[in-house]
Amino acid sequence: MSEENKDDKTEEPSSRRIEKAREEGDIPRSRELTSMLLLLSGLLALTLCLPMSWQGMMHIVRYSWQFDLSHLNAHDWVPFSLDILPLSLRLFLPFGLSLWLVAIVANLIIGGINLSPKALQVKFSRLNPVSGMKKFYSAQTGAELLKSFLKACIVIVILLAILWVKQREILGLIHQPLRPALTEGTYGLVKLWLWVVMGMIPMVAFDVFWQIYSYHKKLRMTRQEIRDEHKQQEGDPHLKGRIRQQMRAAARQRMMANVPHADVILTNPTHFAIALRYQEDKMHAPQVVAKGRGQVAAKIRALASENRIPSLEAPPLARALWRHTEVGEPIPGALYTAVAEVLAWVWQVRRWRKVGGQKPERPLQLVVPAEMIFDLENDDDE
Repeated sequence: MSEENKDDKTEEPSSRRIEKAREEGDIPRSRELTSMLLLLSGLLALTLCLPMSWQGMMHIVRYSWQFDLSHLNAHDWVPFSLDILPLSLRLFLPFGLSLWLVAIVANLIIGGINLSPKALQVKFSRLNPVSGMKKFYSAQTGAELLKSFLKACIVIVILLAILWVKQREILGLIHQPLRPALTEGTYGLVKLWLWVVMGMIPMVAFDVFWQIYSYHKKLRMTRQEIRDEHKQQEGDPHLKGRIRQQMRAAARQRMMANVPHADVILTNPTHFAIALRYQEDKMHAPQVVAKGRGQVAAKIRALASENRIPSLEAPPLARALWRHTEVGEPIPGALYTAVAEVLAWVWQVRRWRKVGGQKPERPLQLVVPAEMIFDLENDDDE
């Protein structure tokens, strides 16, 4: 049955499937890449630090050869430790820190950062000896053993080859003074180290490819799983309803932010509220910047009152604008005449508020064409 399930998984994993795997702590990693980068960084750090720390190393070696058991008495062991410890830290701490940083970065190259709380949880099921034995005899364990064997073979072959080629030079170090012998021997080890790293490159490249391939293969999905996931994410009526509700709330919030900038509010007077704005130098026609009915209309009227925006009861015009115009759209051409009368009254009100005098009369006979009239009683949205 498991073989049939594996054969059925022919579809590439979805983004949700990959995200869920990451939440569980399942991400691709390449141990071989980490090992090679550690060797390479160690080689680089040793090469850079060796010339600068040569005197310190010679001092430690010389100090160690002059070691006296009397230093271990109760009075002298502390000065002895304080003398040798700081020097050792200065020599080896940069080397150790560089390896520590590379070990962290190397694990982020494939798979990236994963700070999933689920991955950090203690799972006692991992302590099950039965499942542990199954993993021990799994194909993954066999592949890891094979890689370790090949890596050991590569190191041994490179080591034997270099010893065979350089045997005379290595034996000649015995007859050289201490400092030249140590210098030449150290750089010989660095070269050996470099050859080992170069020998690991093909295996590391294959391991990186294999880890990514096997990871995606493991996460492959059946067509039924694809359909179920699609239904769960996009077909869930509760999810879709919540998304629509959030979108409407965001749109309403943006619309309400436009109300303080409106020129006039047209009302039904209680059912509808339409906010109009006209900028002669930027708009070819007045625009509806907000509209609403019921509670939304009440909020529009309240905002208009707070910002001292003129409000006009014009039921036929307000209903026509509600039915035939959306927020952000210019008004229909058939309503130009009626809206022009309203805007003329608005400008008169603004002038009256500034200079005083007789209060402008509200326009009463606003003509709305028959084809634009909206009958509230036949409103399907009620």
